[in-house]
Amino acid sequence: MADVLTPAQRQLNMSRIRGKDTKPEMLIRRGLHARGLRYRLHDRSLPGRPDLVFPKYHTAVFIHGCFWHAHGCALSKLPATREDFWQTKLAANAARDRKAVDTLLAEGWRVLVIWECALRGSGRLPEDGVLDSAAYFVRNGARPVLDIAGQKNDQGRARK
Repeated sequence: MADVLTPAQRQLNMSRIRGKDTKPEMLIRRGLHARGLRYRLHDRSLPGRPDLVFPKYHTAVFIHGCFWHAHGCALSKLPATREDFWQTKLAANAARDRKAVDTLLAEGWRVLVIWECALRGSGRLPEDGVLDSAAYFVRNGARPVLDIAGQKNDQGRARK
């Protein structure tokens, strides 16, 4: 299937995709701040530059877009054009994410990953539930890693 946009239109669309201060990130930031948690943003000294860092609790939080980080859910459908390019790019993103998490764990950090599908789409979880789970993990998490993702049915698609 051919792209319906001209190369200039596609370039403009892609240039407007933000890496910081996305809607899911802002929702999580506001919710955790309202729950009394204070954090640092995008700490460049840590592997993977986590979206939120809680130094007091030695916890790093990543808020991942399902498409860009190759989650494999309904929100991460591969584009029909230039499939080889996108497969390579998204696989490299996912590998870089795994390496960052492994490095953080090796350095004694706990890692929370919140996926976009937990906050939007047909399989989204209740906002307060996501925020409460995240706040609990930051304060009391016994596990080194927690992934919060949307609900899926047996076919791997998000529930309606």
